[in-house]
Amino acid sequence: MPSISARIPDDEREALDEVADLLGEDRSTTIRKALREGLHDLRVRVAVERYQSGEVSVNQAARIAGVGLGEWLEIARERNLTSQLTPEDLESDVDAARDL
Repeated sequence: MPSISARIPDDEREALDEVADLLGEDRSTTIRKALREGLHDLRVRVAVERYQSGEVSVNQAARIAGVGLGEWLEIARERNLTSQLTPEDLESDVDAARDL
């Protein structure tokens, strides 16, 4: 596994150590978990922004978010996203769903 180094302020290191203690994990495991969850959240945020602006379709948004179509539709529902679908998008999405 490759190693990455980063400098963080003392208060963030203290917060990291507190969370690691809460989870009963070492600092490295907590950093990996926080990075994984943070990257997921960032991907979802970008997908939501691009979908809401009409820049991407449902399938593209799901790919950007790194989730399946069903999970993307749940995210969209939870966030009350309005549909940006054209009839062509619907046909494409139906075809993609059939391929699943």
